[in-house]
Amino acid sequence: MVTLIVPVFNGAAETQRCLSALQRSLVSVDVQVIVIDDASTDPAISEIIDGLPEHWIGVRNRRNIGFVGTANLGMALAGRYDVILLNSDTQVTSGWLQAMLECADSNPRIASVTPLTNNGEIASIPGFCRGNPWPEQPEQWARACRESGPCDYTPVPTTVGFCMFMRRACIDQIGGFDEVAFGRGYGEENDWCCRASAAGWIHVLCDSAYVAHEGGASFGPLGLRPDARAMEALLARHPDYLERVQRFIQADPMAERRARICARYRELVQDRPCPA
Repeated sequence: MVTLIVPVFNGAAETQRCLSALQRSLVSVDVQVIVIDDASTDPAISEIIDGLPEHWIGVRNRRNIGFVGTANLGMALAGRYDVILLNSDTQVTSGWLQAMLECADSNPRIASVTPLTNNGEIASIPGFCRGNPWPEQPEQWARACRESGPCDYTPVPTTVGFCMFMRRACIDQIGGFDEVAFGRGYGEENDWCCRASAAGWIHVLCDSAYVAHEGGASFGPLGLRPDARAMEALLARHPDYLERVQRFIQADPMAERRARICARYRELVQDRPCPA
């Protein structure tokens, strides 16, 4: 079984969009869902938590502890289960969860799984390693991922934190995110992936799943941005991190797969141009 964890801070409209899409996608799926409000200052978030589906778990932090602490709290509340961290500024699509779990089940040494998205760095499509606009038709992108040939499950040097499956056995071995080193956010998932890789685990992209991602709409109002301190902490622990990421970007092993997905997308939207 897997537990879905959605950390929330403000961004009421984006959060409602995220949770509504999540609920629609789980109609025939039995999973545990934990939504954690990290002491939002927007009163609309309280109403959203009060209105969660009856079988979902809503948690309210008494004080703001940041994304890293909130994510770790979710991992603890999930008990012995694998987890999927889902940012509240995302929108899942049909079949996303089943696809990610099938990917994780393909190899017991997979520590993390990241779906494809419009805005997710090395997981981005159609433009690689950049933030593409919010998709007009997320479901058609999801179909294109499913209907464009066999999956590659491409190994990657790090997951992308907007939506990430984390295997419980790996969490048990290396621990969760490092709250001391990475404080209120940014770099924590990269550090976790590096520690997992050093322990013999691997990370992959799930190219049969698609999750739209806005970026910066939830914890962004706290002023969280990549900064020199986060990078310094990451490189002090993992000096070869940037080199490994650059090698992956230069090799771009997903290029052919992205092209097939984009071609299928064009077919599904009746030959409208694939966004560049």
